[in-house]
Amino acid sequence: MLTPEALARQQIDRMLVNAGWTVQSLKQLNLAAGPGVAVREYPTDSGPADYVLFVDRRPVGIIEAKPEGTVLTPVEEQSVRYATSRLKWITQPDQPREPLRFLYESTGAETHFTDTADPAPRARDFFSFHRPESLRDWLKQPQPLRQRLRQFPPLNPEGLRDCQITAITNLERSFAENRPRALVQMATGSGKTFTAITTVYRLLKFGRAKRILFLVDTKNLGEQAEQEFQAFMPNDDRRKFTELYGVQRLKSSYIDESAQVCISTIQRMYSILRGEELEEAAEEQSLNETKPTGKAREVAYNPRVPIETFDFIIIDECHRSIYNEWKQVLDYFDAFLVGLTATPDKRTFAFFNRNVVSEYTYERAVADGVNVPFDVYTIETEITRNGAVVKAGEWVDKRDRLTRRKRWEQVDEDTTYTATALDRDVVNPDQIRTVIRTFKEKLPEIFPGRTEVPKTLIFAKSDFHADDIIRTVREEFAERNDFCKKVTYSVGKNGGEKPSEVLQQFRTAYYPRIAVTVDMIATGTDVKALECLLFMRDVKSRSYYEQMKGRGTRTMPADDLRKVTPSAYGNKTHFVLVDAVGVEQTLKTDSRPLERKPGVSLRDLMMNVVMGDTSDDTLTSLANRLTRLEKQLSPAERKQLTEAAGGKTINRVVSDLLDAYNPDKAEALAKHQTAGNGEPITDDTLSTVRQQLIREAVAVFDQPGYMDAIETVRRSHEQLIDVVNPDTVTYAGWQTSQTDKAGQVLLDFRAYLNAHRDEITALQIVYNQPHRRRELTHQMIKSLLEKLKADKPLLAPATVWQAYEALETVNGSRPKNELIALVSLIRRVLEIDPALTAYDITVNRNFQNWVFRKQAGTLKFTEEQMEWLRMMKDFIAQSIHLDRDDFELSPFAERGGLGRLWKLFGDQTFALIDELNEHLAA
Repeated sequence: MLTPEALARQQIDRMLVNAGWTVQSLKQLNLAAGPGVAVREYPTDSGPADYVLFVDRRPVGIIEAKPEGTVLTPVEEQSVRYATSRLKWITQPDQPREPLRFLYESTGAETHFTDTADPAPRARDFFSFHRPESLRDWLKQPQPLRQRLRQFPPLNPEGLRDCQITAITNLERSFAENRPRALVQMATGSGKTFTAITTVYRLLKFGRAKRILFLVDTKNLGEQAEQEFQAFMPNDDRRKFTELYGVQRLKSSYIDESAQVCISTIQRMYSILRGEELEEAAEEQSLNETKPTGKAREVAYNPRVPIETFDFIIIDECHRSIYNEWKQVLDYFDAFLVGLTATPDKRTFAFFNRNVVSEYTYERAVADGVNVPFDVYTIETEITRNGAVVKAGEWVDKRDRLTRRKRWEQVDEDTTYTATALDRDVVNPDQIRTVIRTFKEKLPEIFPGRTEVPKTLIFAKSDFHADDIIRTVREEFAERNDFCKKVTYSVGKNGGEKPSEVLQQFRTAYYPRIAVTVDMIATGTDVKALECLLFMRDVKSRSYYEQMKGRGTRTMPADDLRKVTPSAYGNKTHFVLVDAVGVEQTLKTDSRPLERKPGVSLRDLMMNVVMGDTSDDTLTSLANRLTRLEKQLSPAERKQLTEAAGGKTINRVVSDLLDAYNPDKAEALAKHQTAGNGEPITDDTLSTVRQQLIREAVAVFDQPGYMDAIETVRRSHEQLIDVVNPDTVTYAGWQTSQTDKAGQVLLDFRAYLNAHRDEITALQIVYNQPHRRRELTHQMIKSLLEKLKADKPLLAPATVWQAYEALETVNGSRPKNELIALVSLIRRVLEIDPALTAYDITVNRNFQNWVFRKQAGTLKFTEEQMEWLRMMKDFIAQSIHLDRDDFELSPFAERGGLGRLWKLFGDQTFALIDELNEHLAA
């Protein structure tokens, strides 16, 4: 029977042969047998070494073999002793000793390796031995990789966010310290992939890394990563990344030797190492949606992919790619591991040895303006909450899960189902319809003033559930197929559009307005225009839920947003999470909505702070309001607020408010304050520091005029969205509540007009001198509109018009021009019009009556005169008043202007203009 050490040497021999070494005993010595020869029991002046490694006949390394179960760390001293000993027949007594560079200790089950040329040589544990060709290449290099990682030039910050600069700088410091694993935690939308590609570029250029692996867990994310590599242009070279370095997205088991970057799903790399074929579907489903097999599926050494194939492995969405069988891919390679995620959990931190080089949270990203905050709107139905009972004797459809074929069957006993069984065991079409119908009806409340559905993503439970939702959405919104589409991995398998095509349409085109997905765009996929997430499935995983919410966090400037959502006003300031399954209640999530006091005005929040309310909820809600406001500011307004705050930007104010209750911030400050005196950090110390942070955060609101400056700017920008009144669709009469709200809006509008009737010129004319309505000018109405929106933003014309629509029949559609809408509303309040009537309808009606009266006698207008009169009428319908100077504008200027009008109407021209102004405004 073989001894444990002999068994270990048998395994070591196999490992060496697999890695391309020729294993020989001293009696069989033939250094010409191959590029790499491992000689057993080679004599040295310290005794025989277990193995001496020769590359191209030159001794380069030592292997110290031990029985399985041996703790290898103490064995390192033996390896060093042999490496520095004189080798018989090679090193003569009078020759200087040249220590062997590469040191291995192995039991066959565990192998350690040290490169003594590293700046701080340290053993590392890995899967097998390096190939002789790799050791040859390393010997030719002037410096080892870990030495080169210490010599990077400073990072050029151009084009990088602060959070990206921090991540890259700290990551490179981690590399320089030879830390094998590092975690980059960056909020969704803050540019994790861009950060990673910048790091890859610097590793290739300055670190001269051989090859880097970028691991993803779905084909979709691999395609997206490839596109980002193709688009990346470094800030120190005007060429694209792919012009400088080869990038290969693996679609088979072939790895191109000339590629410096390989992009692969972890599933494909796993199959490559195992020498197995990979089904296409295996790369399409997120690891969030797959369960571990529970089987021991070991990865064996693959000579086609040696352990040193990659110097670095970057793991995207690492919170789901480092566990179970997938972890074996990472354990196989001798490479630095870098994890990217927005939502790490305890296991993630542990896997990366708690080496967190970047900790950029969602809340911090919101404070910095990198992400937008979110609000939660709740839709609840009886069946969603409590399930239902199908009574015995009822006739129902039954649908086969796979074929979807239906049959009609009578239930022979009572069938009770719970909410969790919905859309799994039981499909209730009316439950889906109730949620979708309520969502449609509440959209004006959730997104006031919109004329189209904001880009919305619905999360479904399964492909079948997604199909049911899509049919219902199209019916309830009375829309075409393009309006709502499915974006799941099954799309395109039967000859239809590819998922990537549908996703691109959703990003950049007007249609689809609503997309339904199961998990394909639940993580990692960017759709910046998304403003609404509708959850029709529950989620148990906190990190997965955070990733799903991350789809809505992207910022988007006003011009880009209006390209896909024309009626959007201003920049994207937030998104709305519509909870139709109680997902917020069943899952405790770290990134709670920043808005804790939705019913309190911004001014009251600031006053509460000034008067001493510095609770977490108050400061967090205030930070949320200021974040929304900041996204709408012009450069001049930002400067105005910074000056009013004594040089403190609004983003800095938000950061300080959030830091006031940040325990990490408090602890860091306490450590800094006690560093010199050696005192321990006590609870009293932390309490004192926290109070200091609070005082510093709220001090800005004591600045004279700062609150007034914020209020002045806010009045022209902020639009309150009421998402705090969850709709209970299980009781009849919700329309009454809507009616009450609409009635209150109209009461407030009338009260405002009446209160200002004597101080605003336009209202003075309308209220007190109706015969002067012809004198109302565009500027007068504009001044009234600006004051109304500054004083009472909730009484904006779109909101008041919507209230009238809820209470009475309205003549005509809502005008796109706010000024014209305001004129129509004033006329209705003063009962000049018996029902709210679009002003262009009023002007058209008055024009017809005026022309009829004029031509009732002998006067007959010529065709050209009528054409000019119609142009004048249309101008008044859009601009309220027609003045002589307006004839220098289009469409009059192109037709000859005031001169042509005079030729047509002679000395009656000016009287005609006054007459039209008066009669059309009647």
